[in-house]
Amino acid sequence: MSPLFNLSGRTALITGSVRGIGFSLAEGLAAAGARILINGRQQTAVDEAVAKLRAAGHAAEGCVFDVIDEAAVEAAFADLDARGIAVDILINNAGIQFRKPMVELEVADWQRVIDTNLTGAFIVARATAKRMIARGQGGKIINIGSLTSEAARATVAPYTAAKGGIKMLTRAMAAEWAPHNIQANAIGPGYILTEMNTALIENAAFDAWVRASNPAGRWGKPDELAGTAVYLASEASNYVNGQIIYVDGGWLAVL
Repeated sequence: MSPLFNLSGRTALITGSVRGIGFSLAEGLAAAGARILINGRQQTAVDEAVAKLRAAGHAAEGCVFDVIDEAAVEAAFADLDARGIAVDILINNAGIQFRKPMVELEVADWQRVIDTNLTGAFIVARATAKRMIARGQGGKIINIGSLTSEAARATVAPYTAAKGGIKMLTRAMAAEWAPHNIQANAIGPGYILTEMNTALIENAAFDAWVRASNPAGRWGKPDELAGTAVYLASEASNYVNGQIIYVDGGWLAVL
């Protein structure tokens, strides 16, 4: 492995990483040498994900909290502090989806998506950056955006607003934290074969549209995001800051 991409000796916290994209990112960073902190809201699910990584020979521990619970996030980081665990790499991956036309959308459902996908990323990044700044050794923050960071679709207004916000939050992080040698970037996944997208994958018309409209002619796989995550988590990206890299098979490049 090139030293540029070697994450040995570094600890990565990945929110929402018990399954799907989050777990694939955990596997990718672990393979590059990082110690992984698996996060989720349920202890059992976190323990199962940790066990899978350990069975594959990787260093992994659990970190249970809800990203929208500010007190729980602060308590989790205080516990990491007490155990002498410093987060060198944060991936803000936790997110939810909710589909409904805007004229039928309740404020509570709007707020739930915004809180989880955008405010949660701020809360966890703030706790991480405070400690990175205090240590004076820099760090990496990777936010997970979406195609909807750039383009809208009907019936997913809160998700679109949140992921658009992620793009700009990433730039705000770069603006404030770059002087502390913290690089904050984002990944914008395209249409990926995940549990969150089950309803779309099983919709024959939508599945056909994805395949026809994407130059790659297919859905992406979760593990195809890992290389970009390793790059953004490594020394290879030390002068990359405030960017969002779309991993979408070329979808945004065409009409």
